[in-house]
Amino acid sequence: MNTETTSPLFDSKSFLSRLTGRPGVYQMFDIAGEVLYVGKAKNLKKRVSSYFRSTGLSIKTQALVGKIADIEVTVTNSETEALLLEQSLIKQQRPPYNILLRDDKSYPYIFVSDKDTYPAIRFHRGSRRRSGRYFGPFPSGGAVRESLNLLQKIFRIRQCDESFFKNRSRPCLQYQIKRCSGPCVEMITPEQYQQDIRRAMMFLDGKSKVIMEELGAEMEKASESLAFEKAAEFRDQIVSLQKVQEQQYVFGSAGDADVLGCALKPGGACVHMLFVRGGRIIGSKIFHPKVSVEETEADVLSAFIAQWYLSSQREIPNSVITSYAVDDKDCLEEVLGDKRSKRVSVSHSVRGERAGWQRLAQTNAEQHLASHLANKKNVYNRFLELQESLTLDSVPQRLECFDISHSSGEATVASCVVFDRNGPLKQDYRTFNIEDITAGDDYAAMHQALMRRYTRIKKGEGKLPDILLIDGGKGQVTQAMDVLEELQITEVQVVGVAKGPTRKAGFEILINGQTGEEITLAGDSSALHLVQHIRDEAHRFAINGHRARRGKARKQSVLEGIAGVGPKRRREILKHFGGLQEVERASVEEIAKVSTISRKLAEEVYLALHPEV
Repeated sequence: MNTETTSPLFDSKSFLSRLTGRPGVYQMFDIAGEVLYVGKAKNLKKRVSSYFRSTGLSIKTQALVGKIADIEVTVTNSETEALLLEQSLIKQQRPPYNILLRDDKSYPYIFVSDKDTYPAIRFHRGSRRRSGRYFGPFPSGGAVRESLNLLQKIFRIRQCDESFFKNRSRPCLQYQIKRCSGPCVEMITPEQYQQDIRRAMMFLDGKSKVIMEELGAEMEKASESLAFEKAAEFRDQIVSLQKVQEQQYVFGSAGDADVLGCALKPGGACVHMLFVRGGRIIGSKIFHPKVSVEETEADVLSAFIAQWYLSSQREIPNSVITSYAVDDKDCLEEVLGDKRSKRVSVSHSVRGERAGWQRLAQTNAEQHLASHLANKKNVYNRFLELQESLTLDSVPQRLECFDISHSSGEATVASCVVFDRNGPLKQDYRTFNIEDITAGDDYAAMHQALMRRYTRIKKGEGKLPDILLIDGGKGQVTQAMDVLEELQITEVQVVGVAKGPTRKAGFEILINGQTGEEITLAGDSSALHLVQHIRDEAHRFAINGHRARRGKARKQSVLEGIAGVGPKRRREILKHFGGLQEVERASVEEIAKVSTISRKLAEEVYLALHPEV
């Protein structure tokens, strides 16, 4: 029996079409704006999609889905981080469809005694009264056991209880399988064992760089000696360390802060606000202020801070962290400090944990803006304005845009992206590998791509667009007109998108292919924002296609196509992670841990490995 689970209050199809596949937390709200459910996901798109399938849902889940009026997502750097944020939000909001969590005192820890000659590392839950070091809290008992198992494999630390330890006359099975160094019968000296304990605690403290470098060096040494089985063991250890030692920004040691990320694109802006209290993210808010194209992210943040804190009696923390440096920082600090009667810091350049919060806020601002711009209602309004701006008889239903990408003429690729009234139609995107032209001849490349595309459509292999957008000036528009004339296609409106005199976003000139008329739209025009959106998407898709073709032609790994990543850095990255597959799974923060990789270069590596982000 099929059950229709789509809520009449919520357009799940449109929402899921623009949802990211990254890790994060989702919050479901009813029509009154009350939270119904909070959940976490390794892949947001897959997890949230599962609520809207037609069969296999429990009665409770069907009831939940029937009440959904809105869903908000918060992207995180890892699934572990998503789990911690989920717990924080559930404890604060107590959603009716969630299982309510226990108090913090019942979260599990790892305990290391500081009194014993040969201390054990153990699972601990409950009051922390014993003398020693407590590490945690961990999100689950399974996470503790996984960490203990890893520590046992790498450092061979004992985990047995005291009665078992003190009554041994020979090593137990754990020693035989190399999970313990045999301190019960003094197979290891107290000094050597204490060093293993110290390294294990360094790992639990997050100070694992030295350990990782040692394992990497050992793996390389074993490989050079042709001891490939041993090298594989070191590689597996590195992989295990990477899985556990993820940077987590959801919980911190201390501090209250509001963290503001800002994203600005043609068509809209988004400010994502994280609320951090006692070193813990307790919630977030999303705002879409109305701005003009001429304004910058710093302008938006400056205006937002003033309006948010000064227009009402809102709590002002001791620190406001922004993703962009604001020009009137001193003024804002003074006025907020006066209102709070305590000093307030407005900062952009932050480190460590605060930098993690900052990046998290910025990532979510960018994700939410992309989702907002792809919203069906917003896209349709932009189509309406495009009709008016181009004086068309009817609202266009389908737009196509072409762009060319190459490196000094090498591996030329043309992209075709398609938008309809719901936004990007990614299943209809196409790339064309351009052959047999003079290197760098963009006109010939555009002519070839258009001829191949519309010859197929004339044969019935696709749909004609209402508007064909060409990224370029009159020369490129002429190529499009020649192709359509040759193929006797008369029902397509050709529009060129040329950079204006300043070559800045917001000042583009549209060229009517049929008449040659130049059309200049206002910077805040929704029609211009739509044109910019599809043009930028065509540019992105062309670059990705070019990179893929160039890498394949050179028979290189993905890492070899990244500017700034030479042979030495490639070796360091692969040594650090143990293989390309683990590099592809790593976050920006984890890649930046490689000694020769800066934060900026880590972002380049991540984007090259995840072009869909």
